[in-house]
Amino acid sequence: MPIATTNPATGQVLKTYEAMSTEQLDAAIERTDLAFRQLRATTVEQRAGWMRAAADLLDAERDEIARIMTTEMGKTYVAAQAEVTKCATAARFYADKASAFLADQPADADAVKATRAFIRYQPIGVVLAVMPWNFPLWQVMRFAAPALMAGNTGLLKHASNVPQTALLLEDVFRRAGFPEGAFTAVLVGSDAVDRILSDPRVRAATLTGSETAGRSIAQIAGRELKKTVLELGGSDPFVVMPSADVDRAAEVATTARCQNNGQSCIAAKRFIVHTDVFDAFAEKFAANMAALRVGDPMDPNTDVGPLASERGRDEVHAQVRDAVDNGATVLCGGELPGGDGWFYPPTVVTDLTPQMRMWSEEVFGPVAGLYRVSSYSEAIEVANGTSFGLGSNAWTRDPAEQERFATDLDAGNVFINGMTTSYPELPFGGVKNSGYGRELSELGMREFCNIKTVWVGEGAASAGAGAHAE
Repeated sequence: MPIATTNPATGQVLKTYEAMSTEQLDAAIERTDLAFRQLRATTVEQRAGWMRAAADLLDAERDEIARIMTTEMGKTYVAAQAEVTKCATAARFYADKASAFLADQPADADAVKATRAFIRYQPIGVVLAVMPWNFPLWQVMRFAAPALMAGNTGLLKHASNVPQTALLLEDVFRRAGFPEGAFTAVLVGSDAVDRILSDPRVRAATLTGSETAGRSIAQIAGRELKKTVLELGGSDPFVVMPSADVDRAAEVATTARCQNNGQSCIAAKRFIVHTDVFDAFAEKFAANMAALRVGDPMDPNTDVGPLASERGRDEVHAQVRDAVDNGATVLCGGELPGGDGWFYPPTVVTDLTPQMRMWSEEVFGPVAGLYRVSSYSEAIEVANGTSFGLGSNAWTRDPAEQERFATDLDAGNVFINGMTTSYPELPFGGVKNSGYGRELSELGMREFCNIKTVWVGEGAASAGAGAHAE
């Protein structure tokens, strides 16, 4: 795949880049490793100052950064602006909280026969980040902010269709004051990932992407004995029970399915509705979806822009046609529009069966699958009946049902009476084929730390009495 900016609203290639040579890539890794030696010697307070400066740059340059993101992958300009602001918020969050998250954690010294015992969190080195195009700034920032604040350095292999966003973020961290090379974007294809992760100077990797990419990274990292955090696909359930506010649920469902033009791992994709409210919900939901305005992503009145690639749009349409050919019913949308660009209409499909691709596959576009269930247990069975387990939504005003959903939904995130999203304050990640490890919160910062046990005794005699090694 060429490294290029191709405007998905027009299909025009706007800017191309040469992939780095082997020598250039090696120099980039060396630069990032040298920067780690500098960064680990700084204080949290120094790093916090640089991180706040990065946040200020993001705020000051928000509109231009948003324009680049919209041009590269098609999200609406309004959504791109919000993404830049969210990144600045996360940067400040980690600047403010890192001292507490990285503080030594006391242990029970008496229990381990020590005069002092504690846990210390220290950086591990260069971390490779393999990132996707759908949230080209936020997906990177939610790794970069905690990793840099912990004292690690980052090597970014971004998706090949968002090179300008990758280079832009490298420039932001450099101008903010971080040591040269502390965050380095490498313009290479996916075939270079094995070489990068096999390099002894690279100590860990994080990936947000497909199951296939996750398995590949995990295989390389396993061979090299290196830590990984994987955030993979999702086919999130959105369950609506009889006690729910159906109007509100249908309104949020529309946003939950079509956010980012439907290209979000945590977008609700399977709408599982109790039969008592199914007809009312289906009518309102389909009407809301059909009313969304599809068009120029730079137009502030546009609700849904183009999909990021022609191949992606063709795949979404193939999944819809497969469902229709096997007996599904389309309540709205489902037809390829004419004209330039890779647009696809908001679509609702019902009467789905396990024989259809939509039943088991993630649909990465503004297409909703609608399922009718007759009980709580059936709702849970359908919701959990997937290989994915990233986010989930449940709508009910029954406190007992809320507690049951919180326990029974097999996912890394459960949002009740609201839309699944990510916050710096909360850990984020999945289970099953949606990956492992956590981003965000203090847990995300500590994923790439050496969690070091420190035991201090009065002397060799006291330490040796009755002690044994691991």
